[in-house]
Order: sequence, then structure tokens, then C-alpha cells
Amino acid sequence: RGPRRRRGHGHGAARQLRLLLLLLLCEAQGHAAPRPNFVLLMADDLGIGDPGCYGNTTLRTPNIDRLAAEGVKLTQHLAASPLCTPSRAAFMTGRYPIRSGNPQSFIGVFIFSASSGGLPTSEITFAKLLKNQGYSTALIGKWHLGTNCHNKTDFCHHPLSHGFDYFHGIPVTNLRDCKPGEGSVFTRGIRVLVFIPLQIIAITLLTLAVLKCLGLLHVPPVVFFCLLCLAAMILGLLLCFLHYFRPLNCFLMRNHEITQQPLSYDSLTQRNAGTPFLLLLSYLHVHTALFSSPDFAGHSQHGAYGDAAEELDWSVGQILNVLDELKLANNTLVYFTSDQGAHVEEVTTKGEVHGGSNGIYKGGKANNWEGGIRIPGILRWPGVIQAGLVIDEPTSNMDIFPTVAKLAGSPLPEDRIIDGHDLMPLLQGKTQHSDHEFLFHYCNFYLNAVRWHPRNSTSVWKAFFFTPKFSPEGANGCFSTHVCFCHGHFVSRHHPPLLFDVAKDPGERTPLSPATEPRFREILAVMQQAADRHAETLQAVPNQLSLGNVLWKPWLQMCCSSSGLSCQCDRENQAKGASR
Repeated sequence: RGPRRRRGHGHGAARQLRLLLLLLLCEAQGHAAPRPNFVLLMADDLGIGDPGCYGNTTLRTPNIDRLAAEGVKLTQHLAASPLCTPSRAAFMTGRYPIRSGNPQSFIGVFIFSASSGGLPTSEITFAKLLKNQGYSTALIGKWHLGTNCHNKTDFCHHPLSHGFDYFHGIPVTNLRDCKPGEGSVFTRGIRVLVFIPLQIIAITLLTLAVLKCLGLLHVPPVVFFCLLCLAAMILGLLLCFLHYFRPLNCFLMRNHEITQQPLSYDSLTQRNAGTPFLLLLSYLHVHTALFSSPDFAGHSQHGAYGDAAEELDWSVGQILNVLDELKLANNTLVYFTSDQGAHVEEVTTKGEVHGGSNGIYKGGKANNWEGGIRIPGILRWPGVIQAGLVIDEPTSNMDIFPTVAKLAGSPLPEDRIIDGHDLMPLLQGKTQHSDHEFLFHYCNFYLNAVRWHPRNSTSVWKAFFFTPKFSPEGANGCFSTHVCFCHGHFVSRHHPPLLFDVAKDPGERTPLSPATEPRFREILAVMQQAADRHAETLQAVPNQLSLGNVLWKPWLQMCCSSSGLSCQCDRENQAKGASR
């Protein structure tokens, strides 16, 4: 039996959805009735093997499955990056993230709210384009593209500076460290930066003490004092980090105001479910730390991850139901996706799997094997897009930018390269072939792989210049480091590149060779030429994820109280109490 739904909660959320949807869409419809509304739904770390419509038989996702049955399912829909920040930058701008400086280094995502990098103000998002066309625009949920540049009130990277009229969500990301009792993603870093140095200091102190006692070495007391002070400083910094990370980085905002610090997971789904009918609903599900309301906890076959995934599906159903009730479905393009593949290395210290499924595909989040970049892609627009259609052509999450812009009547920016392509000709059957002949897969700022779908062929060639070293050997991920890295001894370089035909070998199990593919060297030569032409289009831009931009800066730290770093407030629940 599935979980029981509370009538009060469901009806209350639905009423809020109707009111908010009417409020936000009336203005847009008043400007140009024939233009569609857009509801863009982005899950976080949901694997392509998780929804039932993509082959899962044990996770219950009837609403996502309904969306696919009533619309178009893309089976080769690709994230422009296998990590949150760059993937979302590409999604918002229709451009490879390297063009906006996300990233230009070996660091791939933002961790601290008081970092100075983010999506540059020079970038144009689809929200900006639609706002200029008279649309009301809003973002609910996760942003993860920076907040401030020079001080804690300039909000240069904030969603409201990128075309959104309204923002209610978290500016960074959801981490284990944000939820008490869920462990830390910094375990390996703490071991390298804290425990190993403390061990070295302890051994040094012991060695010097023994040598001094034996009279073999004269050691001034100041040396012992300095070493002890160094150990105390390292230990103190660790304790401060562990104590302050959650309140300083895990908080909820409404527009420019912090409304809850630190973030509380109690009723988080209900809060966001009250305002999902907006331009972009960027879910916190199913990124760790996992959470679900009492209605869903303990009801799935896949533990905490399954509970969160099934609650995500329920939320999608609420959106579809209210669109139907308000008779807006026929004039609304709904898009459902994930920012990248499932995080297969998410396993707790107790052995509980907190990552999803990438189905038959190899790898996952943070690497460019198909499991890291092949994501759900579902679009529904009744009467305009054929229901039940399945398309196996290469498409990208960058394609949403030009698709939305054209449907809204906005011209594309002419002062920059837009890497995405309008999906409507493919979705409406006006063409059978993707406009993406080549796609380039980056691992941070390194060009990792090239995909080529020749115009006159069913083949989809994919060439890797390097691949991550999975650990332990034989695993399907980098479990010893929690994510795969893109540089140094963490990767294996390939000369010649590793070549697959993912149309015939989607699991990337058997690399081709001159013996198995007669055109082996010719294919690689064409792909190398395409990579060279692509490199010529790249311009030097500031590195948003440089060490200087990523590090925590006290002058950028936002806090809802004035009592130092003890940031504590809960205006969310105060507002709820006042409204009752």
C-alpha cells in the first residue's frame, strides 16, 4: 500500500498553488494571450534510471510517467556538465558553462554562501528574456550560482539580478552537513587537512621530547610551545568549521531576505509545495541530505532515497493537477529534467545507499560517462506536442534557452554564441534529426569528451580524451573520494582517444579500435577537428570558480541577526503562525 495523503495538507497546498499561479500568470497572459506559459521542473541528482517511464520498476513515479505519456520523452537528453553549478549555468544561459567562467579551474561547484563567484551579470538568462517580454518570472528552490561580489548586499549573482521577479529558496546547495546527524561531505578533506597534520605534529613533538630527554638534541621550549599552538589552532579551526558551517551556509531566502537560518527540513516540502507553479521549480530533492515529509518517509522500497524520489513525483503531480483545474494545461509548456546524473557514491557510513540509479549507463555525477550526463528530458504541451512520442536524438539542457525564448517571442542575443538549439522542430516532427552534430563534454574546464552524430548516419560517436579512475578497482564510481576528479593521478589519459558508438553501446562497455571499426582514425580526426574549431570560439573570461572566488569571505557572509556569527532566525514559521 502506498502512503496515505493528508486531506488538509493536500487541499491547503492546492489552494495556495491556485492563488499563486493565478497571481503570477495573469500579467503574462494579459500581455499576449497566445504565448505559452512555462513550468520548468529541475530535480537535483535524479538519475535517468529512477523514473518508471525510463525503465524503473520498483520506484513509484506515476506523475512523472504521466507527464511522459502526455508529452515527449527524450532518451538522449544530456546535461552540459555532470556537476550542479556548471550544469545550471548552461541551462540558464544556453551556453557551455566554460563561456561564463563556470568553471575555469579544477574546482567545480560553490560550497560557501560567502563566495564571490557566480553567474556573471553579463550573462543573459531565459528569465531576463522572458521578463523583457512581459512575463512574470520566479524561481523556487535551489540556485547554486552565487550571491554577492564585493559586499553582502550587492546581490550581483542573485536570482533577482538575473531576471527573476521572485525568489524563494536556498542560494547554495543542499549538503549532508546541512542536516544534523547526516554526516559530512568534507570527511576526506578533514582527514587530509586536519588529522594528518595533527598526527605529524604529534609525532614531531614526541620525537623531539625523546631526543631532548636522551640529551641528543637541544630543543628550546619555544619550539614545543609553537608546535602546541599550531596544533591548537588547527583543532580550533576544525571546531569552528564544524560548528558554523551549517548556519552560515544552509539557509532559506525570500528575495533578498534571509527567512530561516539555519535551514530546517521540517515541512520543507510542504513549504515549497505551496509555491511551485512558477517559471522554474528547482527541487532540493533528491540531493543529500535526503528528506521527506511524514506522508512519504518509510514507504518506498529504496529507503530514504526512494522516499524522497516518490515525494518529488507527488509534487510533480500537484503541479499537473492544478494546471488542469485552472484550465492552463493547454497553454503551458511543462519541462521536467535533472541537473545531472545520480550520485552513485552517496553511501552512508551505515552502508545505506543515498544515491539514485543511472540505469544501464556507466558512471554518474561528476564524470562524463553516460550515467553522469544522460538525464530525464520530458516536455508536455497538449495539442502542440504529440503525446507519447519518444525521441532518441542527442539533445541538451542548453536547448531550453532558445526554445523558451522563441516561443515567448524574444529574439536571441546576437552578441554571443548560443550553443543550444530550438527543440520545437524536433518535438513537432518537422525534423527527424537533432541540430547537434557535435556536443562537447567538459569535466570542469577540461574538454573531456566529444560526441558526434553525423547527419547521414544513425551512429553517435563519443571519444574520451581521459576517463576517471574508479576506486576501488572494478567499482562504478570514485567511492574513495566521494566524487571523481578531472586532473592529475585521478584520471587515465587516452592516446588515441577512447572511442564508442553509444547508439550501439549505450553502456560504454566495449571501446572500438582499428580492428573493430575500419573508419576508426578517420572518425577521431573529424572529432578532433571539431574540438579545435570549438576551442577557437572560446574567449577569455574571469574564472568564477577560482580559489579566490570560491573561498569563504567574512565580509560577504549574510546573517539574519547582528550577534556575530550566531545566525539564528525562523521567520518562515513566524509568518505561518501569524497567518493562522
